[in-house]
Amino acid sequence: MKKQMGPVEGPPSELIDKAIAALDGDWRGETLARIRKLIHEAVPEVVEEWKWGIPVWSHDGILCTGETYKAAVKTTFPKGASLDDPSGLFNSSLEGATRRAIDFRQGEAIDAAAFKALIQTAAALNASTKKTSKKRA
Repeated sequence: MKKQMGPVEGPPSELIDKAIAALDGDWRGETLARIRKLIHEAVPEVVEEWKWGIPVWSHDGILCTGETYKAAVKTTFPKGASLDDPSGLFNSSLEGATRRAIDFRQGEAIDAAAFKALIQTAAALNASTKKTSKKRA
């Protein structure tokens, strides 16, 4: 099922607000809003972006994206294969060499502590990669 494309103009945080509002009363909008809140709690300095018609959260590089599908809200971590996932949150894109994703389905509880820890781990990886890149220059 193709993901819903969101609004196309405006500041990224407003575009994310509009994407969530467009799903008003739908479990996917509530889930995306919850994920967004947890990301901000995990990394208060997170930068919200709008790329490829979807929300993107970054801190020294992309942490994850938020995509809405008919049956799931997917958060894709572009460097997910390099992240420790002791709680086993990753349940999608497991065959890839670099990416990993979490599909949140209707009625499933979000393990807030584990998700925030994963976001913090992604931010730490991005920060360490950034520092390593600068040293090479």
